[in-house]
Amino acid sequence: MVLIPEITLDMVRVTEAAALFSSVYLGRGNKEAVDQRAVDAMRGILDLLEMKGTIVIGEGEKDQAPMLAAGEHVGKWSDDDPEVLIAVDPVDGTRLVANGRSNALSVIAATEGGKIAPLPTYYVDKLA
Repeated sequence: MVLIPEITLDMVRVTEAAALFSSVYLGRGNKEAVDQRAVDAMRGILDLLEMKGTIVIGEGEKDQAPMLAAGEHVGKWSDDDPEVLIAVDPVDGTRLVANGRSNALSVIAATEGGKIAPLPTYYVDKLA
């Protein structure tokens, strides 16, 4: 099943918010603050969306960073909202941002209806 267009564009806004909010700490040397701002922004936007969202893969468990935790519910959770499974990494490259460098990014993957396997984060490898 393909995500409905409105939610697809909303996911772009979620990553955009995480990147913009965390950029306040660009070059300030505080990677925990970078992570916290990105997580707060991502959670805040996700909670505004008309969906029954569940985080199935979060980032932060392995390194005790601020996180959206696996099993956490996001979205409005109204009766007619679609069920969406979500994998996130609010900032991949927190140290890069904290040190004022480029090439950090905000990552989200989402699908309707049980298509993302809820694996521990250490089983997920980057492909690109």
